[in-house]
Amino acid sequence: MASLTYDLTLAGLSVGSAAALTGIGLIVTHRATGVLNFAHGAIAMVCAYLLRQLTVEWDWPLALAAAVTLLVVAPGIGMALERFVFRPLSVLGSDPAQTLVASIGVFVLLVGGAALVWGPGAHSDAPTLVSADPWGQLAAALVLAVGVGAVTRWTRFGRELRAVVDDRSLAVLGGIDADRVAAAGWAFGSFTAGLTGVLLAPYVRLDPYGLPLLVMEVVAVAVAARMRSLPVAVVVALGIGVAQSQLTQLHPSGWGEPLVQALGANLFVVALLIAALVLPGIGTRDALPRTATARVATPPGAWIVAVVLFLLPLGFAGSDLHTSVQVPALGVVLLSLVVVTGRGGQISLGQAAYAGLGALFTALLAAGRFPGLPELPELAALAVAVLLVAPLGLLTGWPAISRHGLALALATFAVGVGVSRFVFAQPYATSGLNLGRPAGFEGDRAYYVLELCLLAGALLAAHALRRGRTGRALAAMRDHEAGASAAGVRVPALKVTAFVAGAALAALGGGMLGMGLRAFDPAAYDPVRGLLWFAAIVVLGADSVLGALAAAALLVGLDAGTRGGVAAALIGLLAVLVGRFPGGPYEALRLATGRLRLHREAALTPLGARVRGRLRATVKEFGAGEGAAVVGVTDSARRSGSTPTPGAGRTEGPARPHPAGATGAIGQAEGRDRHGATPRSGEDRSEGRTVPEPTRPRAPHDKPTSRHVLRARGLRVAYDGFTALGGVDLDLPPGRITAVVGPNGAGKSTLFHCLAGTLRPEAGRVGFGERDITRLPAHARTRLGVARTFQQLAVFPTLTVAENVRVGAEQGRVVDAGAVERVLRLLGLHGAVRSLPAAGLPTGTLRRVELARALAGSPRVLLLDEPAAGLDTGEVAALARVLRALAADGMALLVVEHDLDLVADLADTVHVMTAGRIVASGPAEHVLERLDRPQELQQPQGPQEPSRPQGPGTAVDG
Repeated sequence: MASLTYDLTLAGLSVGSAAALTGIGLIVTHRATGVLNFAHGAIAMVCAYLLRQLTVEWDWPLALAAAVTLLVVAPGIGMALERFVFRPLSVLGSDPAQTLVASIGVFVLLVGGAALVWGPGAHSDAPTLVSADPWGQLAAALVLAVGVGAVTRWTRFGRELRAVVDDRSLAVLGGIDADRVAAAGWAFGSFTAGLTGVLLAPYVRLDPYGLPLLVMEVVAVAVAARMRSLPVAVVVALGIGVAQSQLTQLHPSGWGEPLVQALGANLFVVALLIAALVLPGIGTRDALPRTATARVATPPGAWIVAVVLFLLPLGFAGSDLHTSVQVPALGVVLLSLVVVTGRGGQISLGQAAYAGLGALFTALLAAGRFPGLPELPELAALAVAVLLVAPLGLLTGWPAISRHGLALALATFAVGVGVSRFVFAQPYATSGLNLGRPAGFEGDRAYYVLELCLLAGALLAAHALRRGRTGRALAAMRDHEAGASAAGVRVPALKVTAFVAGAALAALGGGMLGMGLRAFDPAAYDPVRGLLWFAAIVVLGADSVLGALAAAALLVGLDAGTRGGVAAALIGLLAVLVGRFPGGPYEALRLATGRLRLHREAALTPLGARVRGRLRATVKEFGAGEGAAVVGVTDSARRSGSTPTPGAGRTEGPARPHPAGATGAIGQAEGRDRHGATPRSGEDRSEGRTVPEPTRPRAPHDKPTSRHVLRARGLRVAYDGFTALGGVDLDLPPGRITAVVGPNGAGKSTLFHCLAGTLRPEAGRVGFGERDITRLPAHARTRLGVARTFQQLAVFPTLTVAENVRVGAEQGRVVDAGAVERVLRLLGLHGAVRSLPAAGLPTGTLRRVELARALAGSPRVLLLDEPAAGLDTGEVAALARVLRALAADGMALLVVEHDLDLVADLADTVHVMTAGRIVASGPAEHVLERLDRPQELQQPQGPQEPSRPQGPGTAVDG
């Protein structure tokens, strides 16, 4: 027994050493470039194949072949990837989402290329570079870990590496060659990948799909080390390897035996699930590449072409028709990715698992082997399987609530691998399963007709998720998640809904695919297939159902009509280029077409030149000076019959908000100054434009109501020992504009986020009326009546101006269909601009769009974070008039702003913050005058408690 334990320990050390090498390579690459290299396993597979080619096929000496493979080819692959794939992405300023897609594209490209060159079959004659004795592999892993640690800590290159990781652009300004550092990181990471591949190849199945997936399973080692610590990665790898080997000694009886056997063979998968789902995520950026352009419209006649092409197989016969039946089924699976990825903006690398579960459950139900359910006809079994798999979408939907980017990618990938290993690979669940077709649809042609009907239903479901309130909410979440939450969208619930709907569609397509093949084939739902499907959807149009149909036809047709691997190689190549053409192949085609056109300068006649000059002047006036357009809103509103009611201004006591979102007084108060004084009739002080005389000016010193709409008490927030808020009290009364000013790092933004619901304070309370809302998220506060805008514009570029505003009207405190039109008219967005996509509009227009979206939900409180950022003088003046009108209508406003001139002209009360505390409060003219005498601001004013001395650097937020 002791001898067996010792032998198993040695075997575990061998496996753990290979896993440690993988972890070291992933960590070094990530630390040098910020990229989680999903292609690591594919590089390992290519190097293993190359070593076999050189030694077995070409009879090279093992030492020479190993030197060429590991010291020349492997680092060369890494340097080539850095130079031609990832360096252009970094130069273009891409985010981790684009590098993730490109990394998956490299994986798919190498897998497809290996299948093309060496065939899809497995090989068992890979040469052994190191004996089965684990000490050589263990020594190699330890030497590499120690060497990398020493270089990183004590050499100039290590310092440069840390500088590039912290801030690449700043490191370049400091004279560091960031490209050289990144190339060295990629070269070393690829070297470790190649070493892992040639060490593992003799003991595992060498094929284009198995070895890359096996290597990627041990990414848990790097994730457990938080992509930073090499010692932690080595220890975790060795520990999991030994534990996995020791589990093979256990032989429980009964139901536990297959479970223990599965754990003994897949402990690294369990570690991956735990690391991806339980440990803190390693990435927080968005999941998918974001573009600043609107969605590409479907070309005219495209649907007619698609319908004709999908009807053509009805005329086929034999093997051609047998192959064609796979296309609609795969199209439904890919539609699930359109829902999750294209519509919801969430990454999902595990859709193959849901498709496989749909096929497996359909087969089990049809065979009467599903626990607790009777035998069902095939069509009924498919329907029940979809209902059973849909709730399992929570496996990936729940982590998506709190995870983004790389963390979500790993979580969905881990779920896919876990289902593959613990369900599809277990004989007790899949042995002896046959899957027939529904009665009356046994033939290929009849079954293809059934598939077309099911595909049409899936297309209608996907179309329904684009239109209407849910479609707009999904688009808003995809375009700007924080902005969607601020508009009142229930982002967590919507994410779960997207994943559940995606799981249902994937299960439907998987069951259709299984019935088309007349069997349940676990290899058809391998996690590598999931990566391929994801890459295909991204490059062919994640938000396009036509892209899903085209991808299905491409994947099935190329592999059936040519050699296996062609489709994967093509999709991988397109995915590699996604950073250069984030809009997909349609954008690339448009750019190429534009470059091929002959550009000849047209000569205008004198009349044409004068017309062009007038048009340009009009466009310039509309774009650059749009802020002033609000001045004439009332005139246009009255001409259309929507004249505000006289006397709709502020009254004594709590004010009742206007149905259009407290904007009823905008039209009559636009021309007033800060104290309610009105310019002479027909005169506007800022722009010289005609404005109507207001019906009821705002009294300069109206007494505020005693009831505070929003208030904060004792808010405290600290980051890593630094106090951002040190017990802040704040009241926002109705009908008043409150401003918060202070230097960078004073804590203004932290206070703003606590009030808006995007940050929960460590202590203190936020109240809205009589209700405690301290723990409520942003979308729940919006639905109560607390709206906000953002310093960095939070609009939804793929939606039109009217649709942006409609999101706020549908998700806000009051759902009022008429609010959209009223707000658009009151803010001067009711003309042709209403139908334009938000992408590409001037900043002044987008500021009004964001404000209109916030007002469309009829809020009682409006929080504005530097609303004048990016606006010119005229636009700032127009904004001030609008905000004063909102306050006159009874709304409570908070403005966090650096522009003291705007604050002086706008605010009723000003609070000055320093080092996380309010040190002065009062009327704007008094407080701002004291800012010129800093010695008077050393102690808090008013009811604020005296502040304790703060050390330098205490405040960390601006």
